[in-house]
Amino acid sequence: MDQHHRPCIKQRILPCLRAAHGRAQNKNNYNKGKKMKKLLSALVASTLIVPFGAAFSDGHEGDTEEANVATPMEMYACTYNEGKGPADLDAATRKFNKWADDQDIDDYSAWTLVPFYSSPEQQFDVLWFGAAAKAKALGRVQDVWLATGSKQAEVFAEVMICDVHAAFAVLMMKKPPEREDESANFVATFSDCSVTEGMTFDDLYMPIKEWGDYKSENGSTAGHWVFFPSFGGGKEDYDFKWVSTADSFESLGADWDQFNESGWEKANELFSGKLSCDSSRAYVATPRRLAADDE
Repeated sequence: MDQHHRPCIKQRILPCLRAAHGRAQNKNNYNKGKKMKKLLSALVASTLIVPFGAAFSDGHEGDTEEANVATPMEMYACTYNEGKGPADLDAATRKFNKWADDQDIDDYSAWTLVPFYSSPEQQFDVLWFGAAAKAKALGRVQDVWLATGSKQAEVFAEVMICDVHAAFAVLMMKKPPEREDESANFVATFSDCSVTEGMTFDDLYMPIKEWGDYKSENGSTAGHWVFFPSFGGGKEDYDFKWVSTADSFESLGADWDQFNESGWEKANELFSGKLSCDSSRAYVATPRRLAADDE
């Protein structure tokens, strides 16, 4: 658990930037065939864009530079209807996956996230995240959904109401190691971060990359991403979301231990005076569908 963005975070229990972990809950409803899943009521009409500046070079001086280009991600925040719950979402997901398979959609990945460490400010029961490698591909999925998915949308609408449909441009900052079972649950943590006045994300890109490498060298298996708001918002009070994942809550605890023992010093070295992030929210994440390239 890494609150590496703040100067005096040594004692904090739920750091802002974490290496999320967790294998939890059931694996049912993960469809590993063709993949594609588009959720929810009938509110699905956005394509994602990459915000200006969301492409960076991973190269160092003298090295061949490789661009780190943002990918699109959509998010629904949903509340169960009275009398409905996870089992109903599982059933709706199965029908969705059948529809997606029938449409030969194999380039869409989706996950549901259930709050674990949270507060009353998180006014939803479940999050649905969907992604594709390119915004055009995600847009095509949404077009097909709007044209042919009305029955499936009605099934989701019977289960839950999704008042929020937003989009993000996502940069992978540290790729996690491959898991033996990609259908297994894991933990994801989210922290809202703001860049210090007078600085830009360019000033933070390499420190975040260095932090991921440092954590890996110290035994962490966390993956790290930054999410820039793209569509569906407009009144954000943060610059980006720092998202971390890992395979278990034990791993999350191990990262927290390392941070409190010595990692906070590295965090201060990299981020003090540059970045401020709030305490992380942690979620149990369940893969619902994986794009062919992700299998």
